[in-house]
Amino acid sequence: MDFNFLNDYFMFFIHGAKITLLLSIFTIFLGVLMGIVLALLRLSNNVVLKSISAAYIEFIRGTPLLVQLYIVYYGLPLIGIEFPDIDALGSSFPDLMSGVVALSLNSGAYVSEIIRAGIQAVEKGQMEASRSLGLTYGMSMYYIILPQAFKNILPALGNEFITIIKESAIVSIIGIHDLMYNTDIVRGNTYKPFEPLIIAAIMYFIMTFTLSRLIGFVEGRLKVSD
Repeated sequence: MDFNFLNDYFMFFIHGAKITLLLSIFTIFLGVLMGIVLALLRLSNNVVLKSISAAYIEFIRGTPLLVQLYIVYYGLPLIGIEFPDIDALGSSFPDLMSGVVALSLNSGAYVSEIIRAGIQAVEKGQMEASRSLGLTYGMSMYYIILPQAFKNILPALGNEFITIIKESAIVSIIGIHDLMYNTDIVRGNTYKPFEPLIIAAIMYFIMTFTLSRLIGFVEGRLKVSD
């Protein structure tokens, strides 16, 4: 195998990795926020809100991410949601935002189920005790239940974050210059169909392994705090 192409294209891979990380960070942030909201709706006593949340989660989990990406990419302009057409780190800003929205909507559904399981794992007496002390339902969730649930779900949440980094490669299909998109460009320019994929695989592994170690460190610190 010949990797001499790295002399000319190394920064090309680095730039693609930056886009992948940027997409993943926004997706993780928005996905967790959405997951918390969906989990709370799923656990509420309001039948309508509970049904809407359940239907959304089942739809997202029951359809391919690629289909969801296309729905967002072509659907947002149809309902009047348009982003300014400016260059964003080498990619079209509307394309970049479509990728973030699609990945976040997908991740939110999976994160919500993780959070819901974590909340349900906390003893019911915790909520009853906090309410008896005068805390509202929202305060009880924020100060008592969610912190305990977070410790329980951190490993599963970490796996979801790692999955996001890997699945973000799918956004290359709508022209976002992420790591996979740039890898395909290198393959085409150098007429080397295999070697650039090895470099991409190594870079994805570095990103996911680093995140895995970071989550493991946080999990260890939380255990020590107990």
